[in-house]
Parts: sequence; structure tokens; C-alpha cells
Amino acid sequence: MTSVAPSASFQPTRLIRSIPQYVFWELEARKQAHRDAGHNLLDLGIGSPDQPVPPSVVAHLQEAAGRRELSRYPAFRGHPEFLAAASHYLTDRFGVHADPARHLMSVAGSKEGLAEIILALCEPGDVVLVPEVYYPVYVRATQLAHAEPVLVPFTENGTLDLGAIAPEKLAKARVLISNYPCNPTTTTIDLAEQTRLVEFARTNGLLLVSDLAYAELGYDGYRAPSALEVPGAMECTVELHTASKSFNMASFRVGFVAGNAQVIAALDAYRTNTGYGAASLPQIAASAAFAHYREIVPPIVAEYQTRRDALVSTFTEHGWSVTAPKATMYLWLDIPGAHDDWGWVEHCMRTYHIVVTPGLAFGEAGRGKFRISFVQPADVLADAARALVGG
Repeated sequence: MTSVAPSASFQPTRLIRSIPQYVFWELEARKQAHRDAGHNLLDLGIGSPDQPVPPSVVAHLQEAAGRRELSRYPAFRGHPEFLAAASHYLTDRFGVHADPARHLMSVAGSKEGLAEIILALCEPGDVVLVPEVYYPVYVRATQLAHAEPVLVPFTENGTLDLGAIAPEKLAKARVLISNYPCNPTTTTIDLAEQTRLVEFARTNGLLLVSDLAYAELGYDGYRAPSALEVPGAMECTVELHTASKSFNMASFRVGFVAGNAQVIAALDAYRTNTGYGAASLPQIAASAAFAHYREIVPPIVAEYQTRRDALVSTFTEHGWSVTAPKATMYLWLDIPGAHDDWGWVEHCMRTYHIVVTPGLAFGEAGRGKFRISFVQPADVLADAARALVGG
């Protein structure tokens, strides 16, 4: 008689099991439960662009797809065409001069790039300073590096309260993350505030990691500044840029890191041990977007502004206090009535078949808020707002 070996247990590591379930995974599971119950949901939760990829980018992509060079592995640091376009963009948009060979690297989206920076630089015992309302990867990547995330509170105007950082935590800190224009709060800053962040990092021996994912989504004349515009910022700063939001290219998973040459080298050392560089074809497509951003961005922003205005005016007409954000593709709103975060999300799906993102997805300090994304036409968003104000 043949004996049967006991089933192996392939459990994740203790570290993975110790990290709470990813909130957006839970949101997706809740959405699926409502779909399974026969509901057609209007998803305003995830900031996933619905506008088309710019035609000029599509044309460049179609031309590039037949290039013989794409049979080969991609370059570790990035395709030369993409790095040249990124360098041009930084100079033309921000007046920042970045050497493609030393100060730039392509990444498969800014989320992945930010995680890899932390994993390349941080060790057990190190501290990463994270905004108290944060994009989840800031904390998750820090935990995966066995480092300690320390939350930095906001001031009343939404900037980081750097004076509130405990001295013993600051002494162990290795990285300070900033995210302006901010997802989800939509807070914007000027160059003076970028200068304050850079100087704080330089004074305290920190790396400032500036997450500038919404660089081009500004309204009413607002243009987001780059931390790299600050004189001497290359000494202590890297910044992440992405094609996802500004160019409707989220599925391409392509962006770049710019800044301090030592950090770029450390990131290169990490990534070459775990992968083989970002895929070439998305980089080539994104090179057209960054090279021609002046023509591509305005109609995308104009559409988002129309959607923003439709939401804000509808909410305001029905008595909700809403301020039109100067940037990003979101509204960050108070949950009405006695609902808690998940209770409000479930209420919106069950009653109105509308998906919103709970504020606690962005940390405990986001509790009591919710986020709406501008990912539907203006009339659809206005109808959604009219439904929600009755909740």
C-alpha cells in the first residue's frame, strides 16, 4: 500500500502575515460581493483613469511595436529614448537638469519605484517618516524592509508638521516621504514649502522622497512645483514621476525616479538583483507622452476640471460644504451622519450602487473621511453626487 505524504503548508512568512490585509484588496472583495448579488456598480473608488490614452502616444506605440530591438531584454536603468524624454520634461517643466546616466531610472510605476527605494536603503532599526494620511505603500514597504514607519501629523493647512517628530525617532530616521499634490487629501504646496522639506532633510541627514504622481493635474492656474527645483536638492532628494495619471496610462506601469545619484545607484543595485528593468515598450510609449506633455496634458486636465466642477457644484447646491481642490483627481469629504467608514462604503454600494473609498484606507488619521475619484463623465458624477447627498 502506497503511503501518502502529508500536505505541505506553504504559508507566507511571519512578516507578511503580520501586515494587515491591504485595504484596497478588501474594497475589491466587497465590490465583488455586490456584483455577485446582481448589482451594477458605479466605481468612483479607485483613481483609475477612464479617459483614452493620447492618440499621439498610441501612434508612437504602434510604430515602436515592430522594432527588432524589443526582442532583447530591456536596459537596466531605462530605455535611452525614455530617459532622454524624462530629462527633457524635467528641464522644460521645472528647470531641473538631470543627467540620464546618473540621475534617472525607469520604474514600473511610481508605487513600485517607491517601495524599491525603501527596500534598497532601509534596514531593521531605521525609521521612515510617513505623512499621517498616506498612500498605503509608504507604510507597507517600510514594514517589508523591517524598518519602522513613524507617522508625521499635518498642520491645519495640510503641510507636514516636522516639529512634531519625536527627537528619538528623528535620530533613527533615514527617509522622509512627501506627497504633494496629496492623495487623498488633495492638499497642494508651493515652492517655499518644497524648500522647507528639502532643508529639513538636508539638515537632518535624511533622504527626501517626493511622490509627485499628480504633477500635471492642476486646476485654476495651479502648477505643482518639484522638490528638485530647490537649489542643492539633488544632495538629499529623489522624486517619482509617473505616466499613469497625467497621461491616462495607468495600465502601462511606467514612471521614473529622478535625483540623487547615490540613491539611483542603490536602487539600480536592488532592482538588478530582483528583475530585469521596466519593460521597453511602455517606456517607449511614455517617452512620447513626456516629450509632448505641453500638447497632451491640457485637454486631459480640462476634462477633469469639468468633472470636478460638476461634483463640487452639485454637492454645494445640496448643502454639503465642499472646497474645489486645486489638484489631483479626487474629492476628500466628510462621511455624513452616524456612518463609520466601512458602514458608509457598504451603504453607498447597497443603496446607490456607488463605490467610494473609505478614508481609513489611507491610515487611521483618514478615518471619518471618504474619497471620490473623477473617473466618470461630468453628468454621471453629478447624478452620483445627488444620490449621495440623500444618504
